[in-house]
Amino acid sequence: MSVEYPGSAKDLCELDFSTPWELLVATVLSAQTTDEQVNSVTPTLFRQYPAPEDLAAASLERVEEIIHPTGFFRVKTKNIIALASAVSARFGGVVPTAMGDLVTLPGVGRKTANVVLSVGFGLPGLPVDTHVGRLSLLLRLTEQTDPVKVETDLCAMLPSREWGPFSLRMILHGRRVCIARRPRCAECVMADFCPSAFLPFAPPAKAALRSRG
Repeated sequence: MSVEYPGSAKDLCELDFSTPWELLVATVLSAQTTDEQVNSVTPTLFRQYPAPEDLAAASLERVEEIIHPTGFFRVKTKNIIALASAVSARFGGVVPTAMGDLVTLPGVGRKTANVVLSVGFGLPGLPVDTHVGRLSLLLRLTEQTDPVKVETDLCAMLPSREWGPFSLRMILHGRRVCIARRPRCAECVMADFCPSAFLPFAPPAKAALRSRG
């Protein structure tokens, strides 16, 4: 897929950001919405609150107003203000580069942490969202549905430098070609070897894979 989707993890990410902090906030906001919707609100958000300490002191009502289009805006507002407070108080306003530190932040799970590591810092990290999990089952790269177990299986197959780009390519392919419920197998570059190509149904059903923050 590197020919179809060339570039680094940062090149392949569709969220707009200029710093790891902006990427962290944008990724938290991206839950249950599209990257396009997030990109429509973050310019205003980051212009008014450029640093963690700025967002930590922000008006709840104003932040809710800005991020309203992303959905679940009340919960997300509380999360990103708490996130800003934690980064400011515990890490001096600098986003940490260790998984163990990132997942202690409000609203940040392993998936979000892996996005920040791989896209924001160029470090090893393999985010497993619903696209990555679904395509991994279709391609029989794993039999797991738990995102952490899927991550473990995929990481074992790849050199660490490829973890981030591989995940982002799977995400883009899931959005553009291998679309849930209406996969475009005739246009898929992996159709020749995909064991699920042209099948009328999804892979053998297990519990639905759910991504976690």
